[in-house]
Amino acid sequence: MAPRFNFLLHAFLCLALATTSFSLSPKFYDNLCPQALPAIKRIVEAAVHREPRMGASLLRLHFHDCFVNGCDGSLLLDSTSAFETEKNARGNFNSVRGFEVVDQIKAEVDRVCGRPVVSCADILAVAARDSVLALGGPRWKVRLGRRDSTTASRALADSVLPSASMDLPALISNFKNQGLNTRDLVALSGGHTIGLPQCVIFRNRIYNATNIDPAFAKERRATCPRTGGNTNLAPFDPTPARFDTAYFKNLVKERGLLTSDQALFSGGSTDKLVETYSKNLDAFWVDFGKSMIKMGNIKPLTGNQGQIRVNCRKVN
Repeated sequence: MAPRFNFLLHAFLCLALATTSFSLSPKFYDNLCPQALPAIKRIVEAAVHREPRMGASLLRLHFHDCFVNGCDGSLLLDSTSAFETEKNARGNFNSVRGFEVVDQIKAEVDRVCGRPVVSCADILAVAARDSVLALGGPRWKVRLGRRDSTTASRALADSVLPSASMDLPALISNFKNQGLNTRDLVALSGGHTIGLPQCVIFRNRIYNATNIDPAFAKERRATCPRTGGNTNLAPFDPTPARFDTAYFKNLVKERGLLTSDQALFSGGSTDKLVETYSKNLDAFWVDFGKSMIKMGNIKPLTGNQGQIRVNCRKVN
């Protein structure tokens, strides 16, 4: 019986190891390739310096990647005969950008590391943090060790990415489905303190909403006509190149640009937290960092799962 028991125990341990997900760690590349993170930081800083909006674009890539089956780099994959790219999903089409910067980062980290050891999923997580830093925002320790998916799902992206027209209950439910709570929702929405959305996303609010400052609506209508001008850009707040609390100050004044922005300050359960963040930069920064770490931990592929892509746009 003893040999049989030992065999079964060995088989069980092998199965347990195969199915256990290794926990992510900020030190993952310390020995594997210590040059990797400085290389990412250099390229992100240069890209954001050239075009401050790129910081928001890179932050958004990580967010839209994590919400669709976890932080696995699936958003970066182009269409194949096996699947349609997530770039074509409603929340992404003609709006997600920054892929060329990701390609540039990938080429450089593979060069300095001597081989492909840094996943595209990890590149997105680090680039998001470094973008926020480059625009004067907080630093947090990015947990690393993600691996890349071998597939993507436009259909899943269509169903799970939050929409700009969502009200507060829909937003809370959407984030809860990802294991994120109401505080995470408000803190992560604060990422809108940087960047410039397109007219087509906020047109309905500036022409039809009742909970909007009339002067603000008029100001936004000047560059976003009722018809045409879909891709015209406008800032979420007066300082789109600075990671500050102006976004929350806007919400308190009913100057939220998207319906989903103003939903956070509309007489509901999140009003108090919006007010806190509007007055307390440190509180916002601390919570934003915590929520980014939490979001970055959504269903990562680790250990022997997935792969380390050679080209972020296609499966090896």
